[in-house]
Amino acid sequence: MTIREDFLTTARVALDLLRHQQVAANWDRPSALPEFGVSGLAGHVAYQALPLPGMIGTPAGDEPVVSLMEHYERAKWTDLDVDSEFHTRIRAGGEKLAAEGHAALCDRFEQTLDELAKTLPGMENRGVRMPHWGPWAVPLDEYLLSRLMEFVVHSDDLAVSVGLETPEFPRPVNEAVIDLLTRMALNKHRAIDVVRALSRKERAPQDITAF
Repeated sequence: MTIREDFLTTARVALDLLRHQQVAANWDRPSALPEFGVSGLAGHVAYQALPLPGMIGTPAGDEPVVSLMEHYERAKWTDLDVDSEFHTRIRAGGEKLAAEGHAALCDRFEQTLDELAKTLPGMENRGVRMPHWGPWAVPLDEYLLSRLMEFVVHSDDLAVSVGLETPEFPRPVNEAVIDLLTRMALNKHRAIDVVRALSRKERAPQDITAF
C-alpha cells in the first residue's frame, strides 16, 4: 500500500463513521473535546480531505518546501491552548462546514474522496500548503501522512463523543500514525520518558502526549 492508498482507505473509514446514525442523532450536542460540538468535530474530520482537490489542482507556489516535522516546528500549534485564536478558528471552520447538516457534509466528503481516487494516484510528490500556514509547503506524501494522523485521532474523538466504538484502521496506518506521534512527542518530552512509557510501566511518566 502507498501513502495515497492508505489516505483514501483511512478517509473512507472516517466517512463511514460520519454517516453513522449516532453522529446524526447527536449532531447538536457537545463533543468530547472542549468547546467543540459534534457537528463541528464532524466538519473538522471531513476537512482533512475537503481542501485537497483545490490544493493539488493549482500550480505549486514558489514558497520553500520543508519536511513535515519542520512544518510542525514552525507552526507551533501543538503548544497553544484551547482558547487560542488558532484553535478558535479551527472550531469555527468545522462548524461552518457542518452548517448545511449531517447528510450534506457526508455527501460532500464522499464526493471529494471519489474525485481524489481519480487524481491522487498519478500526482507528483509536489509541495502543498494550507491557506492558513506560514509561507512554506510540505511534500504531498508527507502532508497525507499528517492527514492520516488527523483522521485517526479525531475519529476516536468523534466515536467517543457519540457512544460508538472507535473504528479500526489498517495496521500500516496505525504504525505510520504512531510513528509520527512518537516523533512529535520527542519534540516535547525527554527521550527516556517516551522509552519508559512504552517499556517500563513502573517508571512510566504520566504524560508523553504529542499535543
